[in-house]
Amino acid sequence: MESGHKSRPSDANLLGDLRSLRVAVLHPDDTDGLHLIQQLQRIGCQAQAFWPPPPVLFNGADVVFIAVRPDIIHSDMSWRTPDIRAAVIAIVNYENPTIVQNVLALGAHAVMPSPVRSFGVLSTLVVARGVQREMGNQLKQIRKLESKLLGQRRLAEAKAVLMQTRGISEDAAYDLIRAQAMAKRMSMDDIATALIHANDILGMGKA
Repeated sequence: MESGHKSRPSDANLLGDLRSLRVAVLHPDDTDGLHLIQQLQRIGCQAQAFWPPPPVLFNGADVVFIAVRPDIIHSDMSWRTPDIRAAVIAIVNYENPTIVQNVLALGAHAVMPSPVRSFGVLSTLVVARGVQREMGNQLKQIRKLESKLLGQRRLAEAKAVLMQTRGISEDAAYDLIRAQAMAKRMSMDDIATALIHANDILGMGKA
């Protein structure tokens, strides 16, 4: 009897590309940091250590392990953006509201306790990358929907401009925008934007 769960192709990739991963280890040069680097090298990852955390990551980092300490709270870590393509794994040696708040501020995709153990590094690495990939896909989808909604709003505004200035119906205004888009080989959104801008300029002139 076959199992009802099947691995997705992306799940297999998360395990299959481990040896090509570039990992930034933002951790003090101590026993934990050394142990983590050694374990990542055993897995096959290309790991580089940095401390204190730099404001900019080296190009192409796929994963970031970062030791969350009180002394990094005010560090310049400009690489922390919603668009970051690297999975972020926080390493914490104790819990309090400040540490937890910093883990959240980092946008961590997973958390590892200190002291670092060999067991758990691989699974945490894979899970964090899966979470980061899913969040990235969701962000792309959200932005796509936002762009579509904005385009619909511009189209509605452009139709209103034509309806008011030419005294035509909404359907006629839509047909006119579509015809102009086809004739000029432009998108309807581009035509709508041009109409809105032109109307704004003309309105300023009248004022």
